Amino acid sequence: MRWSLALAQFVAVLVMWIGGAFGVFPINGCPCSKKSLCQPLPIDHQFPMEVFIFDHEGMDWKHYDWTKVTTIVVDLVPPFPLLCYAHGQGVRVVIKENIQKSELTDSSQRKAWIRAQVHTAGTNFLDGINLDFMDLFKSVHQNVTELLNLLKETAETFHREIPGSQVSLDVPWSPHCIDGNCFQYMEISNLCDFFFVISFDIWTQKWDDCFAKPQSPYHKAYTGLSGYIDMGVDSKKLILGVSWYGSEYHCKRFIEPGRCEATESPFRGGPCSYHVVHPIAYKEVMEQLPKSFTGRYWDDNYKAPFYVYKENATYHEVWYEDPESLSLKSSIMRKLKLGGIGVWFGNNLNYSVNPMAAMQTEDMWNSLCPRRRKWRTWAN
Repeated sequence: MRWSLALAQFVAVLVMWIGGAFGVFPINGCPCSKKSLCQPLPIDHQFPMEVFIFDHEGMDWKHYDWTKVTTIVVDLVPPFPLLCYAHGQGVRVVIKENIQKSELTDSSQRKAWIRAQVHTAGTNFLDGINLDFMDLFKSVHQNVTELLNLLKETAETFHREIPGSQVSLDVPWSPHCIDGNCFQYMEISNLCDFFFVISFDIWTQKWDDCFAKPQSPYHKAYTGLSGYIDMGVDSKKLILGVSWYGSEYHCKRFIEPGRCEATESPFRGGPCSYHVVHPIAYKEVMEQLPKSFTGRYWDDNYKAPFYVYKENATYHEVWYEDPESLSLKSSIMRKLKLGGIGVWFGNNLNYSVNPMAAMQTEDMWNSLCPRRRKWRTWAN
């Protein structure tokens, strides 16, 4: 059995307790044990390879493999123990925000929104912001100039008010008019530090058939990222986004493993869509897989694993990412010289003390870095 990750988790918690990182002894308004831990990381604090981890609240962050993480993206202002420990490890903490239509169309609301975001980040000792605009594709398409203004003003204000801060933008898996929306991504990329390329949930709609498919086929992830580079986007600004959850389909008609016909669900012109897909965390996949009647299947065309189980009279087919498929995707970083990789969500692994779960969790973390070399060059 491999206990290296479990040992690292224990040491991390012990260090936080000894160092007072839980904010028991605030220093001049700083909730951390050292005032320096409340300072944004400096502008020259950079990594040869970025590893973004999206965190969905809770305490799982205590058990992350901090030898790999460079940026934690949080939904809400994080608890100070997370911030203090992350800064102690040289890791940035940024907050995720969705862009609303009013911030694109109204100049005064846009400026007020930017001021509010910078204020939130500054008063909570955060290191930047991650922006998402994809829920507003249609309206954004009609307000491209306003989107550029918002990104430009947001980046300029963050970089000025919080030196060393990071501004990233979530973008589709491909730049080629996804869902009928076309943008000058090279121009947009010049206005932020990173593009987090969502190379999963690729089948937002299906045009050919309604059969179950993986959410992130290798060849589509590769061609999508290549498309940004061909368009002129600096490859070092691209973060390959992967998921630590699977896609479960209820089979309307089951023919054989890999041939699960799902219910039609029209979306944006396509007859089938991901609306029929039930997301399932990797830790749940690992609990469910041994109970399936197929075991793990591997599709060499998509370079992805799947399995089938039956509940009552219904067949279910589950496509997911595992260490093998993720290691193949992480190799795309080297081939295309990308800026890094990112995970949605870090909470989807099993961080219990169960030996089998610990081994599975360690393998998933290592799949982000198959050579098991440390990317981080900064030391506290």
